[in-house]
Amino acid sequence: MNKTRNLNWTLILTWLALTAIGLVAIYSATQGPVSQFLPEYIQNNFTKQLIWIAIGLVIMVGIQFLPPEIFRELSYLLYGLGLIMMILTLLFGVEVHGSKSWLDLGFVRFQTSEFMKLVTILAVAQFLTSRRDISAENLTYALIATTLVALPTVLTVMQNDMGTALVFLALIPILLFWSGLPYGISLFMISPAIVGYLTIIGWHWGLIATVVITIAIFFIQKRHWLSFASFATGILVLIGVQVALFHVLQPHQRARIEAFTNPSFDPQGAGWNIIQAKTAIGSGGFSGKGFLEGTQTQLRFLPEQWTDFIFCVIGEEFGFIGASIVILLFLFLFYKLLNIAANHKHPFAQLFIVGVTGVFFIHFFINVGSSTALLPIIGLPLPFISYGGTAFLINTLMLAICVNMDFYKREFSTYL
Repeated sequence: MNKTRNLNWTLILTWLALTAIGLVAIYSATQGPVSQFLPEYIQNNFTKQLIWIAIGLVIMVGIQFLPPEIFRELSYLLYGLGLIMMILTLLFGVEVHGSKSWLDLGFVRFQTSEFMKLVTILAVAQFLTSRRDISAENLTYALIATTLVALPTVLTVMQNDMGTALVFLALIPILLFWSGLPYGISLFMISPAIVGYLTIIGWHWGLIATVVITIAIFFIQKRHWLSFASFATGILVLIGVQVALFHVLQPHQRARIEAFTNPSFDPQGAGWNIIQAKTAIGSGGFSGKGFLEGTQTQLRFLPEQWTDFIFCVIGEEFGFIGASIVILLFLFLFYKLLNIAANHKHPFAQLFIVGVTGVFFIHFFINVGSSTALLPIIGLPLPFISYGGTAFLINTLMLAICVNMDFYKREFSTYL
């Protein structure tokens, strides 16, 4: 029997579909009438993305020839290598758009934090599944796993890449929850983000969220100390956000946050990006204006329309239908990955696949949320669709490893 039949072709075809959509959008954002407003190095993004996709195809195929156990054996070594690369980036890296996140290798610039996402998931998955008696239910093990994620988070913050740092932080509750962290504690871990987000919208919403979460944790966990800690944390976050907004942040930083809740507050400054993004998606209507016909895209009103705001290009030129197809493809991708994880017999594979799903979901949620003004503009690419060599290759590598683990699931299940 041809073993290729056992490959998870639905995952591969979903990857190909998202990649093809990305190519079309990047072409429109850089090669259409808008090209007259763009420097040559931006116009070359489409050609460069074609090269990255070709390399990605080699990666997707090549990874399937590796035994799955190799990812466990190399996890700590790769994690250490990733930390060294992050430190080298801080010392000798290239600064792009204010973030010192790239190492210049001569022939290409490599974003080390992208590689660090992959190896961090590998290391945490290996640690939490290396012995049967290790579980996130044990506070000591949970703290060690958290430290493994915290180290690259700190280094990413030092590189001034807050968007990627948020991805690392969000991985902590995802990985610990799947590893057995109780529901109440998991909710407590994500509560500061929920309260902080709602407090930006209005302090009373932050207060309501604090009360609701505290009550939920009490009924879920039945621990008075945890409920008290949840309430106290929520109040501290609420106060902290208010103090930061009015007494700590610089005027331009505060303007960006206020523009999220009220773009018309500064329509020519901080609110410009949000207004243009909403205009682009709104003008697309049901079926869109047509390929290369989007006015916001082709007249260069959209910022970073080949990366952070590429979803707006799709929404404007292909409308509700095009945007819905992208969203449905991502939801299908998440469903398939979680289904593979749930049905896999090896805990390492389960945790790795869940971590990869978490990274993809966080990027998807923040990118689409920023493009539709549901979230402040953070600046994260849309996996497989946005332009970017390192991000595309690492995302493809992560997905290829997931396909590998599913392909060898019967053999892998014996490696306990």
